[in-house]
Amino acid sequence: MSSAVTSRPIAADLQHNTSDFADFVQETTALAKRLFIQLQRRPSTLAAGIIQPLMWLFLFGALFQNVPQGLFGESQNYAQFLGAGVIVFTAFGGALNAGLPVMFDREFGFLNRLLVAPLVSRYSIVAASALFIVTLSLIQAATIVIAGAFWGAGLPGVGGLLMIAAILLLLVLGVTGLSLGLTFALPGHVELIAAIFVTNLPLLFASTALAPLAFMPSWMQVVASLNPLSYAIEPIRYLYLHDSWSLGAIVMASPFGDISFGGALLILAGFAAVSLAIVQPLLRRRFA
Repeated sequence: MSSAVTSRPIAADLQHNTSDFADFVQETTALAKRLFIQLQRRPSTLAAGIIQPLMWLFLFGALFQNVPQGLFGESQNYAQFLGAGVIVFTAFGGALNAGLPVMFDREFGFLNRLLVAPLVSRYSIVAASALFIVTLSLIQAATIVIAGAFWGAGLPGVGGLLMIAAILLLLVLGVTGLSLGLTFALPGHVELIAAIFVTNLPLLFASTALAPLAFMPSWMQVVASLNPLSYAIEPIRYLYLHDSWSLGAIVMASPFGDISFGGALLILAGFAAVSLAIVQPLLRRRFA
């Protein structure tokens, strides 16, 4: 008798949790659909997001195409070396801009209406933005990978391509959380755009996107080794250069020690977890 009585609340809790999860998925899907509708109305945004990284790949690839072989490590040519950097920087740039639509919603009052709505979780706002940016990043990455293959960068295997998608997912989650945190913390879109402008290019040049770590002065090696972009670039670069890979493979020799493939993934996962955790208390605010 006691076991039957005990089983009822457990079953009720499971049913309640399942219902909450279904509601969370529905909220996330509806909010993400709104972002895709906005993109459909402004397709030039997607076109620019594809054309710009291709210009980076072709122009920089052509600029350094005559460098001696072996100057950029194991890469056969600079296009192969640059491909990983362009993929990561494109995803980073898109995720860094993730807060702009939310900021405009905030300034027009839509965000306040959303926050007082009976949402099962306000994290659906974060999840919808992440889902939108991840989808765009994968489309852009696929375009860059295909273009890079024609340019001489090669093509990772199926397992490598899936791992590239997983790496981009971790990076986008982290940067989207950071962007939304700035959105909820800063007073308006002017300050947010300024923060994006100040952050964007310095993080690119202070990473291993354009040059190997060994090329940099010692102080910049330290900065690049603290930059989360480097921990996405180097594993992707390794996938381009090796048909087989393992979590124990060394992908970067930083001033703090050798970084393995699995270690780089853990760092990206930690970065994503911290960024998303920072957003949580900010979601409780009301905005004027």
